[in-house]
Amino acid sequence: MSKILACAGISKSFIDGDKNIMVLRHIDLLVQPGEMLAIVGSSGCGKSTLLQILAGLEQPTAGRVLLNNEDYSQLSAARKSYLRNTYLGFVYQFHHLLAEFSALENVAMPLLLAGKLSLSAINDKAAAVLTAVGLQDRLQHKPAQLSGGERQRVAIARAIVTEPVCILADEPTGNLDPENADRVLHLLLGLQTMLQLSLIIVTHDQKIARKAQRAFTIQNGYLIPC
Repeated sequence: MSKILACAGISKSFIDGDKNIMVLRHIDLLVQPGEMLAIVGSSGCGKSTLLQILAGLEQPTAGRVLLNNEDYSQLSAARKSYLRNTYLGFVYQFHHLLAEFSALENVAMPLLLAGKLSLSAINDKAAAVLTAVGLQDRLQHKPAQLSGGERQRVAIARAIVTEPVCILADEPTGNLDPENADRVLHLLLGLQTMLQLSLIIVTHDQKIARKAQRAFTIQNGYLIPC
């Protein structure tokens, strides 16, 4: 299996009353180093559920997921959290920034939680990443003082500050106007290429999917190449 992220035989079902609803069926996927992979499909088809399972944030009904060749099902919660924080970065449709903290503090948070650097080194690194996404003049601004596009750029900076090998992005432009959506997408793809990250992007936008090396859709629970 890939050293980055892989799943084998993933299925997911939910109980709804007396019904067992299958959302995902027997999904196999290998994520190669440095590739962009898109998963498209209608709302409710299971694409975000698959992303959550790949991140180890949701348990599959069957199958297994490996991150850096370690099987989630064999790991303690602490080990799984360590792997996720070390190897993965996350960007969501809603930025999920902490309202009471500045842009710098939001980006610094994953480094603080990792506990590997001094506070001054953490602040320097967070500032450098925010500068890289064009927000050098917004370091001390809180989310309410930023535009929607700026908030999403802070979220991208937070995702890459730990130097992950793979970014998981769930509709990262879905809450933005067309101009800001294009700007954020251009930034995300540019960083993915420059940093040689793997990128898994869930989207309903076929224009985004066409930029990926590989694209899939989910139909009746099955992952099908586009």
